[in-house]
Amino acid sequence: MEIAEGKFDGGTFTARLNGHIDSSNAAKAEAALKELTVGKQIDNFVIDAENMEYISSAGLRVVLAFRKAYPKFKLVNVKSEVYEVFEMTGFTQMMEVEKAYKKVSVAGCEIIGEGKNGIVYRISPDTIVKVYKNPDALDEIKNERELARKAFVNGIPTSISYDIVQVDGKFASMFEMLEADSISKKIKKEPQNIDEFAKASVDLLKKIHSVELKPGEMVDAKEDYLKRAQRLQESLAPEVYAKLCDLVKEIPQNNHIIHGDFHTKNQMFLKSTGELMLIDMDTLCLGDPVFDFGSLYNAYVGRALAEPGNSEAFLGISDEQAARFWEKTLEFYFETSDKEKLEEIQRRAMIVGQLRLMAKAIKSYKGTEAGERQIKSSKALLEEAVPKTSRLTLASL
Repeated sequence: MEIAEGKFDGGTFTARLNGHIDSSNAAKAEAALKELTVGKQIDNFVIDAENMEYISSAGLRVVLAFRKAYPKFKLVNVKSEVYEVFEMTGFTQMMEVEKAYKKVSVAGCEIIGEGKNGIVYRISPDTIVKVYKNPDALDEIKNERELARKAFVNGIPTSISYDIVQVDGKFASMFEMLEADSISKKIKKEPQNIDEFAKASVDLLKKIHSVELKPGEMVDAKEDYLKRAQRLQESLAPEVYAKLCDLVKEIPQNNHIIHGDFHTKNQMFLKSTGELMLIDMDTLCLGDPVFDFGSLYNAYVGRALAEPGNSEAFLGISDEQAARFWEKTLEFYFETSDKEKLEEIQRRAMIVGQLRLMAKAIKSYKGTEAGERQIKSSKALLEEAVPKTSRLTLASL
């Protein structure tokens, strides 16, 4: 066991513990650390355990002693096998223990999917990795793992992350997934089978919508959309804004799962079995199916209205193919070819989808050419459709 020279910086003391710490050297380690802290006003005490290979109960007692002496105490860069010791003994509940994460490269790897929070790469025939765009994404990763677990145990086919790694300084989740093609890629390869792929997609969407959970187990979509709607107040005519908010408020409470970002790049056909699986579960929530159909409308139709060619850029298929997929999705899901009914469903989905697109543009890129174009397009569509609409729910259709 070796203790590297302690570093003191702005009230934070950091020391490295290298090698093994056990009954043969624990007392020496404690004495050495105390000596390094003499005369220092320490606000934060950090042990960097990147090179710690093993810790015994005697070593844990040393850690506990310093935790008691310094309330703001934490261990960082703890290797997996050492972290397991802290976890099994309950230390991770008593103090902050940050696990070290294996570094993985995605250079030259195929991008197989992308959502609002991350990009999914295939790094081997049976392994994919989702790299989160937010550099501080640990809480997001933990949330997605829990959402995926709930979905999986309720019969929704998805992979569950088995490890957390780092890619170019960003956090990422590792998943096992045998070779597979997204629906987008299948459409590219076999455009003549687009209706068949839409039917498989609808079957999966219905399976998701059939699962009911207890209130509070996931985010409530209606509450989320009401918050989004508030951003539109200064951009819409007052009477349209007021009615839009009322329409969202009047959507019945629904505790069935909706995906929130269900599109052709997030659905993968396994080559071995032909099973269709989901690869992006961080947007799962509870609510009326209209919230999913609003997102579907955006993916297949809505974005392309303000940005022609968006389907190719976002989904990897043409605007015409995306529109066809949307049309067949509605027909298969609602089991109808009645034009009037399908137009009503699309209008309700469009209102929800344009609300989302406009709120995003106002929040994230208002003032840019693309943002102003989206706001103008959404405003025109909403101000035409909202006054003609009496309800948004799709649950009874």
